Amino acid sequence: MTNLKKTTKEDIKKTLWAAADTFRDNIDASNYKDYVLSMLFVKYLSDTFKENVDELKKEYEGIRLERQIKNLSFVLEDECTFDYLLKNKNNIDIGAIISQALTKIEELNPILSGIFRGIDFNSQANLGTKEQKNPILRELLQDFSTLDLRPSMIETKNNEVPADVIGDAYEYMIGEFATMAGKKAGSFYTPQEVSEIMANIVEPKRGDRVYDPTCGSGSLLIRAAKKAGFENVSIYGQEKNNSSISMAKMNMFLHDIKDAKIAWGDTLSNPQFLDSDGNLMKFDCVVANMPFSLDKWAIGFNPGGEVVVDDSDDTNSNKKKVEFKMEAGLDRWHRFDLGVPPQSKGDWAFLLHMIYSMSGDGRVAAVAPHGVLFRGASEGQIRKSIVDKNLIDAVIGLPENLFYGTSIPAAIIVFRKQKENTDVLFIDASKGFKKVKAKNQLRKEDINKIIETYKAYRAGNYKDAEKEKYSHIATLEEIKENDYNLNIPRYVDTFEEEPIIDLDKVNQDIENIKVELTEVDKQLEQHLKDLGLI
Repeated sequence: MTNLKKTTKEDIKKTLWAAADTFRDNIDASNYKDYVLSMLFVKYLSDTFKENVDELKKEYEGIRLERQIKNLSFVLEDECTFDYLLKNKNNIDIGAIISQALTKIEELNPILSGIFRGIDFNSQANLGTKEQKNPILRELLQDFSTLDLRPSMIETKNNEVPADVIGDAYEYMIGEFATMAGKKAGSFYTPQEVSEIMANIVEPKRGDRVYDPTCGSGSLLIRAAKKAGFENVSIYGQEKNNSSISMAKMNMFLHDIKDAKIAWGDTLSNPQFLDSDGNLMKFDCVVANMPFSLDKWAIGFNPGGEVVVDDSDDTNSNKKKVEFKMEAGLDRWHRFDLGVPPQSKGDWAFLLHMIYSMSGDGRVAAVAPHGVLFRGASEGQIRKSIVDKNLIDAVIGLPENLFYGTSIPAAIIVFRKQKENTDVLFIDASKGFKKVKAKNQLRKEDINKIIETYKAYRAGNYKDAEKEKYSHIATLEEIKENDYNLNIPRYVDTFEEEPIIDLDKVNQDIENIKVELTEVDKQLEQHLKDLGLI
């Protein structure tokens, strides 16, 4: 009896690429990722459920079997399985049949509630008329038909479990979709290399709450939580984009994280994670790749209505609508008491939310544009207050063109409570990368250098943390002397001196060249004479 070939990570990637090719040139990559990744998830659920039921049938039958099936982590009925969809691939209403299957999956499993939020396989706006979408959907089902995702049939290596293989393939494809989606990808994907650095900085431990207030597809949150082991930490994420919420929930489930709390909503105006008294929940580890310089970040605080401009009399003519202005008092969680960020740049709004969400031993690692380090006005006042409260631990400058959605260089800003000193570590890691296609990418040695430098600083080993033209540990006095400007070049001198020019040698070279030119002119003149031209 021959052994059945097991499904490898490469097999899953190959199938995902085939499915992506089915949609290519039909709809935008930022949209068709939803359909491809959702179908992978349905196939995973179907194959896993089928295997679980087959295992139960070996021990149970009748009513006892039915009871055991109901106790599984999730259940399916025939009309929401992949096999049922494949059998109906030629149905004229296949788009509606798939969407109904997704709805049924959520209805049967509260744990999967909202996981297909906003994903409509019957959407004419996204997929066109039946004549346009039916061939695409038939081909999509065919793409996944030969992929076996039963846990027992997944090839694992080293200490992997099947969930690692499927989850890693899913995250790989999120990254590839980010490449294809271009500027639209910045909101849902953080490069794995950056996630690795941030996970090592916040360093979750057993019993910690790990939180991402702008979690996108959940990849950064997963990588951070994995440092301590998924079973040892509580995982929380919030996201306001429908599509990203779906990706994050699927991502968690595929990594066998069944208890992650992923909430939908605007983190700034409507934070979902509150304690029993309605205050912001506190977290031990916070990681985030927030939207850069978000315009109109405060619109969720706008109470609306008309504002009295001149109340010298009581006629309505003195009332008119005026432009909304964000004020600290509009936030009942008092996150902006230190200053209200400009309405056109929400960077410090997100950073303040993270700072106010830290527990007593909290750590934050957040990706932000460099402008937050030096911009003035209200942002300068906020920065001064945060420095004076001794909450900034490190500022790490990254290479340009690293993130999807923007080519500008960014920084990882580290906040920490219970600091033992008032120093701040500055790292300029902007020069360490390799070029991969259209993007820059941190190499393993670049990642390790950042992590080792930061850990040496945290351990008080300043000798190893201070590296010429790379890192510097600044005192509070230095920062005050720089008027609380945290721009990295003020603290890390990366200037490379030009080599000293030997003028004597240059002059000698010029003389030698003149001699050579004279000789060449003589030879040319002789050649012309020989030819009778002069």
